[in-house]
Amino acid sequence: MFKALLSLFKKSDAKPPQAVQKIHTSKPKPKVASTRIGELGEHKINIQLDQLPKECKSLSDLLLPNPKSRTGYAQIDHVVISPYCLFVIETKNYNGEIKGGRTDQQWSVSNRYKMYNPLKQNYGHIKAIESLIKGVAAVKFVSMISFTMRCRFSIDPELRKIHSDELVVYDVELSEYISRKLISLRTGTPQPPISAAQVQTIYDHLIKANITDPQIRKLHVQKIKGTKAQR
Repeated sequence: MFKALLSLFKKSDAKPPQAVQKIHTSKPKPKVASTRIGELGEHKINIQLDQLPKECKSLSDLLLPNPKSRTGYAQIDHVVISPYCLFVIETKNYNGEIKGGRTDQQWSVSNRYKMYNPLKQNYGHIKAIESLIKGVAAVKFVSMISFTMRCRFSIDPELRKIHSDELVVYDVELSEYISRKLISLRTGTPQPPISAAQVQTIYDHLIKANITDPQIRKLHVQKIKGTKAQR
């Protein structure tokens, strides 16, 4: 009898089971490292350059001597050597609205932060190349700034027109703009001003001048970062 009563008390004290609620938390998406973003961007550009006419030669990631630069070097993302001109290409991986004009010292990104006018930056690259090939041929230079599709442009509209020698484009339309520019130049000058032999000589000059020493390249990047931090 005592055991029966005790068992009743135990049952009354027992707490009813509580429903277990599963809390669904959305896992944050892994961030893509900036170096990886850069690699993907460069890969997209290289695909674009592979679509160019056979008479064109391209080079990527050049580090050339440039005494007028603060670091002593010019790091150039891409160069396309054609029978009509040299395209010097600077790539950017910003996200947001790009605002700026041809002569502005700085451009803005979504009105949040500033960047040095990429056309002025690329002008320094052009002058570095020009000094290395001045004995080969007098060539025309076309400065191109390539942004990813994560951007939208609020820039001088002239920088989007094919007659300009300073062009701002999206990475996916790079080969289209280069091809259209070549057609435009060919229409005005049927005879190519740069011979096939000169195209090859310019290519060889730039290959020879390119600095591949990893320590020098590392030091150059460190100086660039130091300069940006001081601004």
